[in-house]
Amino acid sequence: MTLGLAWALGFTAIIALTATALSDFTIVGPTEPFIYPWRLSSPSQTARLTAWGGYVAHQLATWAVLWAAQRQGPGFAGHFRWFNWGMLGVHTVFIGLHTLQTQLFYDSLAVDVPEVSALGSVALMLMVVLALEAPRRGLFWGRGRSQPAGMWTALKKSHGTLFTWALVYTFWYHPTEGTAGHLMGFAYLFALLWQSVLLFQRSHLDRRWTLALEILVIPHGVVVAIHQGMGLWPMFAFGFSAIFVITQMHGLRWPNPVRQFVAGVWLIALLGVYVGLDRLNTWHEVLRIPTLEYGVVGLIALGFWLKNQVRRQPAELPESL
Repeated sequence: MTLGLAWALGFTAIIALTATALSDFTIVGPTEPFIYPWRLSSPSQTARLTAWGGYVAHQLATWAVLWAAQRQGPGFAGHFRWFNWGMLGVHTVFIGLHTLQTQLFYDSLAVDVPEVSALGSVALMLMVVLALEAPRRGLFWGRGRSQPAGMWTALKKSHGTLFTWALVYTFWYHPTEGTAGHLMGFAYLFALLWQSVLLFQRSHLDRRWTLALEILVIPHGVVVAIHQGMGLWPMFAFGFSAIFVITQMHGLRWPNPVRQFVAGVWLIALLGVYVGLDRLNTWHEVLRIPTLEYGVVGLIALGFWLKNQVRRQPAELPESL
């Protein structure tokens, strides 16, 4: 993990250092909520082509390594094999290319697609992680471990393809800007990409590492919300941390009194912040993120349940036309 963190922080430092040269570009700037401001005021066709070309090449190269490794079907090992080095090489080359592409042309995929697509791709990844981990830690205070037949197997088989799409797409959505939100986001994104480098590697299954990747969304969400200046940071702070209290901490094998203590501290902190901000009447905004995440997990489960019901029923043909 030390190598992975050094790799992620190293590229983040490169972006921070090179971003100072981007001040010559004229961007749209803040306009409306969820309208991405880091786009050129006068879009360039060359920027559009290089951004989409880089994204597609990065995506296909990542999937090629992933699918070749899956086809080989190796067991988990404690050392790097060709596909680990291959995935590392792909990400390293294309992170460098996107940094260069931003320096030369600035615009990224954001010029053509809405910001919600980038937010939604990573959010979907985190929701699928909740479903994948449910048989081990449950969904609600250690309960909710059962799933419709075939759901866990299907998600496990396809999660690599889905996750690498979410991460590579999100990376190429953003220009390599140097704001606090961008830098924290890139560091988090690179740590998540390192998880794809650990393909069929035992560290890929390290529960402390995977939990860290889940909860790092909390500080990232808070920093971005503060930077947007809309006063939504408590919603992100307590919305994402609510998922830790409800679900994620129950995979740590903490005794029940410890979990109750953590839940109590979370509740006191929530009330303290909203009272301190004189916004106690808006505390319910905290429920939006957990409701969305558990709702999507529920829809995934419902889809598999309906699929199972259809398969159990023989096809019926009309007796007459």
